[in-house]
Amino acid sequence: MTTTADAVTCTQLAYAFGETKAVDGLDLTVREGEVFGLLGPNGAGKTTAIRCITTLLPVPSGMVRVFGHDAAGERMGVRRLLGYVPQQLSADANLTGRENVSLFARVFDVPRRERAARVSQALAAVDLTGAADRLAGTYSGGMVRRLELAQALVSAPRLLILDEPTIGLDPIARTSVWEHITAVRAATGMTVLVTTHYMDEADQYCDRVGLMHHGRVRALGTPAELRRGLGERRGAAATDPLPTLEDVFRDVAGSGLDDQSGDFRDVRSTRRTAQRVG
Repeated sequence: MTTTADAVTCTQLAYAFGETKAVDGLDLTVREGEVFGLLGPNGAGKTTAIRCITTLLPVPSGMVRVFGHDAAGERMGVRRLLGYVPQQLSADANLTGRENVSLFARVFDVPRRERAARVSQALAAVDLTGAADRLAGTYSGGMVRRLELAQALVSAPRLLILDEPTIGLDPIARTSVWEHITAVRAATGMTVLVTTHYMDEADQYCDRVGLMHHGRVRALGTPAELRRGLGERRGAAATDPLPTLEDVFRDVAGSGLDDQSGDFRDVRSTRRTAQRVG
């Protein structure tokens, strides 16, 4: 049973595409108020799990709860609690930043009398007030990702889900996006669930991380705990430097190569996103 301290609970979640098991008995708990990083190689099942949590995919086997709401039976109840930034771009280049966020305010059923103020607040939270009335097509890659963050924040979600939010961005833009995520989280206390391939991001910004491989979480803990644990398994001396989170990733996932992972459309979509924001 989900407690008030749990933002997300997945119990034996399974999802398959034909004969391919994308998620295979996933057990996962994200605590309320934390930044949780879901890590793993391509094909580990991260995005499929995220789509089940956000109700974009059904839950055919197992259970998913978001703040106590059943993702299978209470889809609209779950959606009202979420803000979601997918890998694929969700901003419209032909609309201004303000128009993009206003559109999401309507989609998320923000009350009409509150929309203008909430849109302005969301744009201010990601430092886009000055560019709000420019076409999104004129934005830099970092500004586009911040705009998408504003779109996700306009409904004041209790849970913010970010699927590769900094893909294709340069280091300065990546830092800027994370600074805004951290500031909003500190101000609102919302829970953040993020997938990323950047181990430095996970190490610096995540309270806990779960490393997925072949559809299940294979390692779970704070970045420091996982690094320390790998050092102990390797027999490192107390004076030796700790392994990095990337070392932990490699230890769990091996080569990370999986001939079953994704398909041509997944690769094309990811590359297009990186090209458009890069």
